[in-house]
Amino acid sequence: MIHLLSPAQCLGYVAFVLGVAAFSQKSDRRLKLLNAGECVAYAIHFALLGHPSASASAMVSAVRSFLSVRSRSPFLAMLLIGVNITVGVVFSRSGAGWLPVIASAAATVAIFVLGGIPMRLVLLACTFLWLVNNVLCRSVGGVALESTIAVASVTTIVRLALSRGRMPVVRGST
Repeated sequence: MIHLLSPAQCLGYVAFVLGVAAFSQKSDRRLKLLNAGECVAYAIHFALLGHPSASASAMVSAVRSFLSVRSRSPFLAMLLIGVNITVGVVFSRSGAGWLPVIASAAATVAIFVLGGIPMRLVLLACTFLWLVNNVLCRSVGGVALESTIAVASVTTIVRLALSRGRMPVVRGST
């Protein structure tokens, strides 16, 4: 049975609030800082739920998000991907345990190498990996978070595309 107000689930709700705020940002810097806070809450949340792979991946993601505010070093990105793979080898107990590891590694590439819409598209794919992980982990806040982040991300991608003239405006015919 899921206890909706357990400390573990409450931390999932904190991650939810931070994540929604992060992925609603048009500013890459604010997105990364809020995402780092979300990842710290997520790491503790998954540790309390007993999912070490997701917890460790979230902590690596928090460090990555903080570092990416100051650096776009490909070397640092490769180092963090190596850490992600190590996390997977050490903590993953099943194939499903690799979902957050893969999401974290792909997000590392997005955050260090990409920006704007391409970065957000890769992060959207990572959101779907985390969503599956959260369903399997029975994370109420996590499922709400990743579902909402998907909607917020798509909305922000559309807003960015429209503001840059990359997406045609569809108007009804009368």
